[in-house]
Formats: sequence, structure tokens, C-alpha cells
Amino acid sequence: MAVTVIDAPAADRYEARLDGSDSVAGFTQYIRTHELIAFVHTEVDPAHEGRGVGSALARESLDAARAAGLRVLAVCPFSSRYLARHPEYADLAYQSRSRVSD
Repeated sequence: MAVTVIDAPAADRYEARLDGSDSVAGFTQYIRTHELIAFVHTEVDPAHEGRGVGSALARESLDAARAAGLRVLAVCPFSSRYLARHPEYADLAYQSRSRVSD
């Protein structure tokens, strides 16, 4: 089974499709600025769970963020766990530059 991930900017999300199908097997919703992409929600169709769709979405969207020079804010629990388990993407993690003082 081949998972293809495409950016669907009109819907503010990356979409995963299986074996060239037009059907969306899963998606990762995002909010994007000129320097940051925040992954806010990931959803995989229950019929396709456990087949690597979520991992493909995370990997491809992080690779795209790197290619675009964006920092990543993983708000979505799935994206956050993926980022934590894959240190090769640690350099993309957004770090706030502002400090809150007491």
C-alpha cells in the first residue's frame, strides 16, 4: 500500500491518499504563517488506522516544513508524539523567543 501525501492549502491541511485514490484516508490540519506551521489536528479514517497513514502524514508534513524553512509547533497530540519520537526533526521545533516575567 502506497501512501501519497499532498498539501491542500485551500483546506489548510495535508491529505493522505492510498494507492493513487482520490479518497482522503487521513489529514493533518495546520495553521501557517511566513515562519511557522502549527499542526493542530490529525485524523485518520478508522478503516485505514494502523497502516502508517498518520506516520506518513507527520513525516511528509515535517519534511515540507523543513524544505520551506518553517519552524513547527505541534499542538496536535499525534504530531507532538511523532516529533518527540523522531529526533531527526528536533531542529524544527518552535521555541518561543519571548519570556514571561513575574
